[in-house]
Amino acid sequence: MSRGANGWKKGLRDLVVILLGNALYALAAAAFILPNSLITGGSTGLALIARRLWGIPVEGFVAIFNPLMFLLGLLMLGKRFALTTLVSSFWYPVIFGLFQRIPGIAFPLQDRLLAVAFAGGVIGGGIGVVIRAGASTGGMDIPPLVLQKKAGIPVSVSIYAFDFAILLGQMAFAPREDVLYGILLLLIYSLVLDKVLVLGSSRTQVKVITAKFEEVREEILHRLDRGCTLIQAETGFYRNPWPVVLTVVSGRELSRLTRIVQEIDPEAFLVVSRVTEVRGHGFTLRKIWAAGVAGVAAEA
Repeated sequence: MSRGANGWKKGLRDLVVILLGNALYALAAAAFILPNSLITGGSTGLALIARRLWGIPVEGFVAIFNPLMFLLGLLMLGKRFALTTLVSSFWYPVIFGLFQRIPGIAFPLQDRLLAVAFAGGVIGGGIGVVIRAGASTGGMDIPPLVLQKKAGIPVSVSIYAFDFAILLGQMAFAPREDVLYGILLLLIYSLVLDKVLVLGSSRTQVKVITAKFEEVREEILHRLDRGCTLIQAETGFYRNPWPVVLTVVSGRELSRLTRIVQEIDPEAFLVVSRVTEVRGHGFTLRKIWAAGVAGVAAEA
C-alpha cells in the first residue's frame, strides 16, 4: 500500500476521532452539566457566566466564542495549528446545539456528585481522544497554547489558571458548594484525560542485574522475543564492571520474564517500573531483526 493511501486513511481516522471526541464533550455538557446546574471551566464555563449576566444562550455564546478563538490560533500559531483545530471549533457548537434539542437527553440527578463523576469522565475521555488524534478541542484550549509559544508558560499551568479563574467568576452568582463541585469536576476530567492519553501505551521496564547477563540477554531475545540493551555499569562496593540488562515488556510478559531470570540466576536483582509510553520497533513500529542489531534498545 502506498504512503499516500496510508496518509489518507490516517487522516480520515483522525477526523472521525476528532468528531467523536467533541461529540462526547458536548454530550457531557448537554446531559449532565446544564441539567444539574454544574459549573465548569473552559468555553462552557464562560458561556454559563454569559448566560447569567446577559441572558445569552449557551450554544449561541459557544458558536461565537470558539470561532474567535480559532482566529486567534490562526494568527498566533499558524496554519498548521488551524487545520487541526478547525473541525473542533465549528463542530462542537453544532453538535452541542443538536444534543440540546434531543428529548430525554438531559439527566437531572438528585445526587449531584454522581452527575459530577459522569460529566468529568465523559469530558476527560472526549478531550483525551481529540488530543491523541493530534488536534485541539478549540475554545479555551487555544489561549494556553498562545501563552506557551509567546511567553513560555506551560500549557497545563495556563489551563488550570484559566479554569479556576472561570470558576471564581461563577462564584458571584453560584453557591460556594457549586464552586467546590466545579473544582471536583476539573480534577476528575483531568485525571481521566491523563489516563486516556497513555491508554494502551504504558509498558513495564525491567532492569536485570546478574553475573549471567549474557544468558539473560539470549533468553530475552530468543525465548521471550523481545529486544534488550546492555547498560554499562559497575558494582557499588567493589566497583567491578557489570552490564545491566534493560528491556521493556508488556504486563503479560512480566511474569514470564521473571521466571526466566529466576531459572538462570535465582540471586538476580530485578528492578521493575512502569513507563507511560514506549515508541519504536516492536511497539509502535514493526520489529526489525538483522545481524548485529539484535541488542539495540530500539528493538525493545
